[in-house]
Formats: sequence, C-alpha cells, structure tokens
Amino acid sequence: MKTRSDRRIFLRNLGVGGAAAFLPFGSVKASGNENSEAKTTIIDNAKRKYNTLYTGRYLNRVAFPIGGIGAGMFCLEGTGAISHMSVRNNPEVFNEPAMFAAISIKGLKNSAKVLEGKVPAWKKFGQRDSGLGGTGGATWGLPRFERAEFTAHFPFADITLTDKDVPLHIEIKGWSPFVPTDADSASLPAGGLEYRFKNTSSKTEECVFSYNSRNFMEQPGAKNSVKSIKNGFVLSAGGTKDDSQKQGDFAIYTNDNATVVDHCWFRGGWFDGLTMAWKTIEHADTKNTPPVDKDAPGASLFVPFTLRPGEEKTIRLMMAWYVPDTKLHMGDVDPADRQKVDNDPLLKYHKPWYSSKFKNIEEVAAYWNSNYADLRKKTKLFTDAFYKSTLPAEVTEAIAANLTILKSPTVLRQYDGRFWCWEGSGDNWGSCHGSCTHVWNYAQAVSHLFPSLERSLRDTEFNESQNAEGHQMFRSNLPITRVVHNFHAASDGQLGGIMKVYREWRISGDNEWLKQIYPKVQTSLDYCVKTWDPKGNGVIQEPHHNTYDIEFWGPTGFATSFYLGALNSLITMGKFLNKDVQKYETLYAKGKAYMESALYNGEYFFQKIEWKELQAPDPTKVQSFATQYTPEASALLEKEGPKYQYGTGVLSDGVMGGWLSRMCGLGDPLDAAKIRSHLKAVHRYNLKANLREHANPQRPTYAIGDEGGLLLCSWPNGGKLSLPFVYSNEVWTGIEYQVASHLMLMGEVEKGLEIVRACRDRYDGEVRNPFNEYECGHWYARAMSSYGMLEGLTGVRYDAVNKDLHVDSKIGDFTSFLSTATGFGTVTLKAGVPFLDVAYGSIPVNKVIVSGTVKKLG
Repeated sequence: MKTRSDRRIFLRNLGVGGAAAFLPFGSVKASGNENSEAKTTIIDNAKRKYNTLYTGRYLNRVAFPIGGIGAGMFCLEGTGAISHMSVRNNPEVFNEPAMFAAISIKGLKNSAKVLEGKVPAWKKFGQRDSGLGGTGGATWGLPRFERAEFTAHFPFADITLTDKDVPLHIEIKGWSPFVPTDADSASLPAGGLEYRFKNTSSKTEECVFSYNSRNFMEQPGAKNSVKSIKNGFVLSAGGTKDDSQKQGDFAIYTNDNATVVDHCWFRGGWFDGLTMAWKTIEHADTKNTPPVDKDAPGASLFVPFTLRPGEEKTIRLMMAWYVPDTKLHMGDVDPADRQKVDNDPLLKYHKPWYSSKFKNIEEVAAYWNSNYADLRKKTKLFTDAFYKSTLPAEVTEAIAANLTILKSPTVLRQYDGRFWCWEGSGDNWGSCHGSCTHVWNYAQAVSHLFPSLERSLRDTEFNESQNAEGHQMFRSNLPITRVVHNFHAASDGQLGGIMKVYREWRISGDNEWLKQIYPKVQTSLDYCVKTWDPKGNGVIQEPHHNTYDIEFWGPTGFATSFYLGALNSLITMGKFLNKDVQKYETLYAKGKAYMESALYNGEYFFQKIEWKELQAPDPTKVQSFATQYTPEASALLEKEGPKYQYGTGVLSDGVMGGWLSRMCGLGDPLDAAKIRSHLKAVHRYNLKANLREHANPQRPTYAIGDEGGLLLCSWPNGGKLSLPFVYSNEVWTGIEYQVASHLMLMGEVEKGLEIVRACRDRYDGEVRNPFNEYECGHWYARAMSSYGMLEGLTGVRYDAVNKDLHVDSKIGDFTSFLSTATGFGTVTLKAGVPFLDVAYGSIPVNKVIVSGTVKKLG
C-alpha cells in the first residue's frame, strides 16, 4: 500500500517507532492522560494511506452518500453526523437538518452524548448555526465524543467512537442496498444506520439510545406533522391543492419492539423544543407521547437496554422517504407532442421510479424492514468481492469513492424506470441536464454494474433525442420525450454513443436489441459523416461541438479518434448483421492514415486549425455557446483563427476516442505505439507536482496552489493561442482517470498511478470530500471514468455474445472485481492460470483468452 510520498511524515525521536517510523492508525487511543493525547495528535498529523481509515483532520470534509439510484440521498459524515439531506428529487448540498443519535447511561456523569465525533472546525463560522431553524447547527453545542475514525467499504461506511467518559465500545455502520445486476434494489429511497454498543466496563450499565429530529420535511403553507409508524415516527408535510410537490414523508424507525416514541417535542418559542428533548436524553429517560394533529416541532425514539460486562447490542435504525411529485421538467418538447405531454402527468413532470413501486411511505418502510437482512447480505457479497482486489490501493479507493455518484442526486430514474442524469449536482439544483452524452462518455461504471440502466440511455439517444436525419441532441428531455433539434450535435457525444452501442451489445449479449437499434445507429453515423466530414476524408474537419462547450475548427486528433472508433464500431456490428459496410471501411482506412501522419508530430497528436477552407460559414456567424466575437475577438480571428482551439497543444483528451474504443471492447483504432507516445507526452507535459506557478483564470478550485494534477492541455512546443479553449488551464478528475487507465492499458502502469495519486491526494478529506469529486457540480459523472482502471490494469472483460472471458494483465498476478449482466465475482490470475469466482448470479464462460492465448479456468 503506497503512502502519499511527496508529503510523507517521519516520526523521529518521539519514542513511537524507529527513526523513520510510520505509525498505523488506531494503534494509540485517547485515554485522557497527557502522553496518549500527544501520541494521538502525532498519528492524526501523519499522512493517511490510500484506502484506509480517516481520522483527525482527514475527517474534516468526509460525507458519504447513502440512498438509492434516482431516489435521493443523505450523507453520513466522518463524525457520524447526517448532512446533505437531498430527498426532494433535488440536490440540497448544504441541508444539514437538526437530527442526531444519542446515548446516555443511567447514573454515570458526562455519559449523555450525541453519537458523533467533534464538529469540524469549518462549520463553526456562519449564520447556519443560528439555532432557530431546522439546521444541524442547533445541535452542535451538545456534548460529543472525543475521537472518531471513519472507514469506507462502499456502500458501507463504518465509524468508531471513543470517549474516556463512556465505558462503551461504539461502532456505527451506515449503508444502502447496492447489488450489481439488480437496479431496482439499488434504487430504493432508504438507508440503514446500525449502532453497535459493547460494555467495556466491569459493571452492568443501563443505557438509553435515542434518535432525535426536527421535522425537516415541513413546508410553508402545508400541513406539517409527525405521524406514527411501528417502532418510530414519520416526519411529514402534506401536499397542497396548488403544489403537490410539497408532499413528503421521512420515516425513522427501528426493528426493536422495546422502542418508545415521543411524537411531539415540547412546543414553544426560541430553543424550547431541543432544550427539552436534550433534558430527556441527559437524564437517561424516555418519553412516550402520541402524535398531535399538526405542527409538532420534532420527535424522538428511545431504545432502553442493559449491558452486562462484555455484552453487546446492535440497534438497527432504518430511514426511508417518499416524495412522489415534482415540478421538474427539462428541455423543449417537440411541438408535435405538446398536447400529449400536457395531458399526461407522467410526461409533464418527473416522478421518481420508486413512486411506481410504492403507494406511500408506509409501503416503503415495510418493504425496507422486511427485506433489510436479505439486501444487506447481497450487498455485502458485492462489497466483499470488490474489496478482495489486490490492485493498488489508490486505484481501489478512487473507483469506490466515485461509485457514490450513483447514490447522489446527479442520477435520476423516471417513473418507468429509465435512467436520466445531470452532469453533476449544484448546491441546490441539478447541474447541466440531459444525460449529456459528451460527459457520460467517460463514465464506465453503470454499463458494467447495471447494464439495463446504461442501455436505456442508448435507447433515449437513438430514439427520442435523434431525428430522421440522424441529428442527435446531446441533452435529453426530462421526462423523456422527443426533443427540439435547435443546437449543434456534440461530435464526441454522438460518435461515442455509436461505440457504446457496441459495448452494450457485448455486455448484454442481446442480439435482438442490436438488430433493432442498428438502423438508427447507421443513420446517426451518416449524419456525422455528412456534417463533419463532407469531403469523405475520414477526418472530423468541419467545426465540431464537444465536451469543452465550444467548437473545434479543422482536423483534430481528439474528434477524429472518436470518428475512427465509431466507424470501426459500425463496421463490426454491421458485419455481424451481414450488412454492407464497405463505405465505412474506406472512410476508416483513409482517416487512420491521415491521423497517423498529418495529425501526428512524432510525439503526440494535435489539431490543424482551419476555418477559411471549410464549408462552414465565418466563425462569427456560427451558432455557439457563449462564444462572442466582439471587435477585439474579430481582430484575433484574422490574426490567429477562431477562438478556443488547441492547435499545437498536447491535449490530455487527445486520443480519448481510442480509450473509449478500448473500454467498449473494440481495440485500438490507431497505431498502438503512437497512442502510447501521445499518452506519455500527456504525462510528461501535463502532470504537475504542484500548481504554484500555473496561471488559471478559469475555474481554479479543482486543483490549486501546492496541489498537483493533470492539466487539460499544455503547449510544450509553443503555439498557444491568446484565447485557447475555455477550460484548458483546469484539472478534471474524470480526465485524470481516463488518461491514467489508458496509460495502464498501454502498459505504462506507474505513470497512470502517479496521476491517480495526484488526484486522490486532493480528495483526502482535509479540504475536499473524498466521496465527492466535483467539476461543474458535485458528484460529477465524468469521474466514473475511474472504473476503467479495472480493465486498464487487468485487461479483464467479459463478452456475453460469445461468452468469452478476456484477461490481459499489466501487473502480473492479481485478483480483481468483475461485474456482468448476469452476475458478479472476482477474476484471479496466478502464474498464468485464470480463475473465476462467482459471488452472485451466474457468469457462463465458453472460452478464456489470456493475453491472446486460449487457456482453461483453474
């Protein structure tokens, strides 16, 4: 397991190891005496290892999503607090309700404490801690535990709490279902918190566990109440005649029949409710009050229990929510469908998938209670298989951390179960709508973990979002309906989708699906040829919109690598279906030859900026997103060409189409040696150990100052334009992982790992949340390119059409996770012999190919 070598701390002459000792976390516990406190501080200041626990300053920003795909979430912080409460079909990143668990022991001084570690210092300043509203700040002044440690094994999070005044060993486990191949169980509006207590004293202790919450679901003008549910309570707001989306219920309950419920906190002014609730906790008491008709400020549940010395008890706390209505709709509806949409509530506004399965909160809560143990068992099968990996710790950490995106508000499932996504989550809104094709190109996780969801994206792209001419809007409507075609197609998004159809076919093994979608895929490719390669050179040349939100003018290695991958995809699928693909083979051969010569400088691929030689009109007359040709810009146009190009630069995404081609199982669309050379140039020029002298007038907080990272572009040979493409100075984690996994595929493992370490060092919990890699929004989808490192290091890929298992290790012997459409497990390579261990479902294998050689399973 590698440490973060650039900032490793050596503990010298401290009596805690040798001259260069690195103490393991957890080896020293706070016990109240001066020496142990000093040693604990030393450990907290050491740089944590990858994929290990978080403690001390590394707990600062930890917030781990718990929830369902498209169902909403809350976060379990590293301290044990609940925050980011986003259950109303919308991100609410700074929504930290006044809700908390507590423990108290009868007759023991200072034993009444919130079951959380210390409040992070960054929270201490600001008006959120007014105490008058429903914010979590109101609870921050209540006693807490001295020390917390946090460990993640997605989708499980574990917290250990210790305090000298409390003679209990306390562990908290938070989780929500995640069973690859079973998208529905992973989409439940539910989460679990398990509180485990063990008596470490020499006498019997009488304890009271409680969970307490203000009614954070309340809405202005609605009937707000706390309702009863078995062994718990429901925080509730009723919908109104004019606004049904105000309806919302959040259930908090246990499976312990000894649970006592206070359905209504003391009603009064100022801080009365929480003050009286804490008095009950402080006295290790319980309170049993029935529901009131309305306006209960909050509620508590209590579980009294007795522990003999050494005895332990686990309290299962379940949370479930139900918010069935929204006024969310995105995109312009095709005028021909306007009347149909207006008359169909399911087409007019988004309704979450779970509202089609459950009628109310009672049904959700009952289902969660009755299926909890089974779903936990199946979810643990996934976790055990995933973490059985012997891959480098930084890789395992990065992949798992970004699977939390699937728990976040970035992803939605509409009423019929179809997948729809934002690019990321804004603080209070979805960021950039429409399952944006040029962003979701990078995300590799869903296609393997939940293939049916990923396939639904292809169905949307080639049906509702594509017209008869093959033009594809790269942003789909919500609810999913036919779009208005009023902007450029995205070259990388549309061409990438053609490759991904091949991927979905090989993952699913569904030949009928391929037959049905192939004609529309061909129409899409024909549109791309007509629009961006009208001269038939096999090169993307006309102005082409892309993931940088601008148009590149002239041939680019970036877009042409996508083009070659898409051509190869259609050729391969067409031959399987006995279609005539000769014209596409001609284009592919011409484009490959051109890119490997005219767009390659002997070290890396680049762009030939052109604009006067093209069929497109003057750049000042081309519709674009935020590209303005002021008089100053027009002067630059005559001098340098169009704004926002990369020209002679080494673009980190410069052969991204080649990476996507490999991820889709299509092989290299270009000469492998030239691809490798380009990637080595990206590593050489764009990876920076720190950014102190790097000028970034764009969006600098992704990586800044002493932090390292991979720049999107650099110009080692000169030629940088006055106004290069708008994000060129930034660092995006999704591109870092894309380049890292591509380097790994090409055998440059250590170079790839260096990029991964630079990225994960920025997300170590001190300044940024390790479980929220952001770009244009929190939980940004592009970061799921990290999943590609599984194949990058091992070459493990399953083809459901032929039932072939491929292995091509770049790291020697290994064990790694594999998920298919029918099951998941691990693949091991030992002394050249492959092994398959299926943990769930089935993975039928006819043939195993190890680095090009057919072998038998061990």
